[in-house]
Amino acid sequence: EVQLVESGGGSVQAGGSLRLSCAGSGFSFDDHAIGWFRLAPGKEREGVSCFIKSVGSTDYADSVKGRFTMSVDNAKSTAYLEMNSLKPEDTALYYCAAGRSIYSEYVCLAGGAMDYWGKGTLVAVSS
Repeated sequence: EVQLVESGGGSVQAGGSLRLSCAGSGFSFDDHAIGWFRLAPGKEREGVSCFIKSVGSTDYADSVKGRFTMSVDNAKSTAYLEMNSLKPEDTALYYCAAGRSIYSEYVCLAGGAMDYWGKGTLVAVSS
């Protein structure tokens, strides 16, 4: 069974930090592009960051550049999202996804080509 399980969400004050984890199982983690996405109330899904091993790059949404850092540990089949200098507008359900045939950051962040999705972890940032 394919699974992506996110953890690490919580409630923090503005300016604080959180580290999210995404553990994959049931598929070849290092053969897939891995992305972090978020869904805030009343807003459309936003691609936050993506790692494409075949391209060797990590890309970020403009809204989080300089504050969020994504990393991937293929030996543990786990991706991480380090979130610093959090803002109230970062409040959202964060979830990870994996896609096999993704070779561009644009496609990755769009999310439509992802094969597997986790259920998400909630991040709430208070002012």
